[in-house]
Amino acid sequence: MPWKMDGETIAMKDGNPVWVGNDGTEIVADYGHAIGKINELTGESVSRKNKLREYEEKYVKHFEGVDDPASFLSEARKAMEIAKNLDAKKLIDAGEVEKVKGEVSKVYEEKLSAAQMALQEKDAILTKEMIGGRFSRSRFIADKLAIPADLAEAAFGRNFQIKDGKVIAVGHDGREIYSREKPGEVADFDEALSILVDGYANKAAILKGSTASGGGAQGGGGYVPGQKTVTLDQLNAMKPKDRAEFFTKGGTIQG
Repeated sequence: MPWKMDGETIAMKDGNPVWVGNDGTEIVADYGHAIGKINELTGESVSRKNKLREYEEKYVKHFEGVDDPASFLSEARKAMEIAKNLDAKKLIDAGEVEKVKGEVSKVYEEKLSAAQMALQEKDAILTKEMIGGRFSRSRFIADKLAIPADLAEAAFGRNFQIKDGKVIAVGHDGREIYSREKPGEVADFDEALSILVDGYANKAAILKGSTASGGGAQGGGGYVPGQKTVTLDQLNAMKPKDRAEFFTKGGTIQG
């Protein structure tokens, strides 16, 4: 590529010699610009080399002995994902999940059982107070029955229930007992008990002033299990359990 000549001297443009290309294109040879560009490229090259050396020292040495870095990185990413999931699950694997479920279920069942026992205890106390208390305070028992309140409760207590916080009486058919004195209303405790006693097959044996007697009547001595008729003194001498059993089996009191 020859210089463009201006007579005997090289043609100049903007203070720089002019080249003529093979195709006739004139090119201004700007040495100052060229030198600056060379220096710039040289600086970039040095910078790239320094960065490459830094990356090699920082990363490449960690892959020593790894034949396929790309595959290695892929597997590493999978391992990191698994680790992240494990951390999210608090390191509970499939087997541990069942174990934890079992422990939670056990604690729940223990607490539920304790709560149920406490509730049953409260129900028993409430029943004793609301139902047992009515038997012990009953005017009907005191005035009309020849047996004490605890025996009356043993014989008829199962016919009384607590419903909506109130004591109600039910017959042997499970239906509520309604008042004879106040039609349409549920019978109060004493009236309900009097209705139950009235329907009792051996009511004569437990009512005051009864003259009931039976072939198995015993004039004296203590109560003998299986006896069908006893005196009031024998009845009073019985244990509560024997009294309850006596009336359950249809026993009567000798008048």
